[in-house]
Amino acid sequence: MRIAVIGAGRIGTFHASTLGRLREVGSIVVTDLDTPRATALADRLGAAVAADVDEVFARGVDAVVVTAATAAHAELIGRAARAGLPVFCEKPIAVDLPSTLAALAEVDAAGTVLQMGFQRRFDAGYTAAREAVRSGRLGRLHTVRAVTSDPAPPPAAYLPLSGGIYRDCLVHDFDVLRWVTGREVVEVYATGSDAGEAMYREADDVETAAAVLTLDDGTLATATATRVNGAGYDVRMELAGERDTLAVGLDARTPLRSAEPTGPEPADKPWTGFLERFAPAYEAEIAAFVKVVRGERANPCDGHEALHALRIAEACELSRRERRPVHVGEIGCSG
Repeated sequence: MRIAVIGAGRIGTFHASTLGRLREVGSIVVTDLDTPRATALADRLGAAVAADVDEVFARGVDAVVVTAATAAHAELIGRAARAGLPVFCEKPIAVDLPSTLAALAEVDAAGTVLQMGFQRRFDAGYTAAREAVRSGRLGRLHTVRAVTSDPAPPPAAYLPLSGGIYRDCLVHDFDVLRWVTGREVVEVYATGSDAGEAMYREADDVETAAAVLTLDDGTLATATATRVNGAGYDVRMELAGERDTLAVGLDARTPLRSAEPTGPEPADKPWTGFLERFAPAYEAEIAAFVKVVRGERANPCDGHEALHALRIAEACELSRRERRPVHVGEIGCSG
C-alpha cells in the first residue's frame, strides 16, 4: 500500500513516521509547500518526495493523509474524492459551514472514505469514560466538565486563520463530548475574554473561552479553553453521575497543583503539548485508517461527525458575539 502525506509540519511528520512503522504500508510519498522540509522528512523515513499535489495524485497512491494548512483541507478532500481515494484529514474540514458541506457532498457523491482526525476518540482515558457511561456504571449522567488549556499561545499570524478558539480548540471537546456520552448538544451559552495580548483582539478572537452546553437528555456540560496555561498542557474531562464520578486526563503529569496540605504532589514533568500528551492516540487513529483503507474495519470518525462538532462551535461563536443562548438548530445545515 502506498500512502501520500500532504503536509510535513509537526503533525504530518508524526503521522508519516507512524505510517513508516506499519507493516501494511509499503511506501510513503511526502509533499509540502516547503520542499526542503518535505525532502528532509522523506530522507529520514526512506520515503519518496513529490514536488506538489499534482504529482502526488499522478503517482497512483492508494490513500491520502491530509496534514496541510487548514485552508487547503476542503479542496484536498474533494480532490481525493474525485480520484476515488480514501482520505484521512486532520480537523477541521474547513472553518466555515459552506466549505465543509461542499467537501462532504463530494465525498458522499464519490462514495469514498473520509476519516477525520479527532484523536481523543482513541485515547485510553476517553475510551474508558465512554465505556463507563454506556455501561451505566456512573448511573444517570448529570454533569460533564471539559478542560483544554494550551501552555503557550500560537503565533499571532496563526490566529486569523484558525477560525477562532471554539472552532480550533474546543471543537475537540465538543466532538469527544458527543462520542463519550452518546448524546447531542441542543443549546449553548458561551462567552470569552480577550484581556490578554492585543493579537487576540486584532484577530477578533478570545484568549480564554467558556461554554455551558445542554445535552438532549438534560445533562449539563461546561467546556473551557485557554491559550495561556503556564503550568503546562492540560486536557481533562470529568463525568459526574448519580452513582459515581470519573475523571479523564488526571495522572502524574497533569499540570494541576492541590491547595490542600494532604493533596498529591505537583507533576514533576507536566505535559508540554498535544503531540506528547496524545501520542498513543495519534498512532492508533492512523493505524485505524490503514485498516479502514484495507476494508478491515468501519470508519471510526467520518466527516459528518466533524460537521456536528463544527455546528456546536459555530453556535458557541454566535452565542459569544450576541451574548445569548443559542439553539444548535439555529445553525443551518443540510448534512
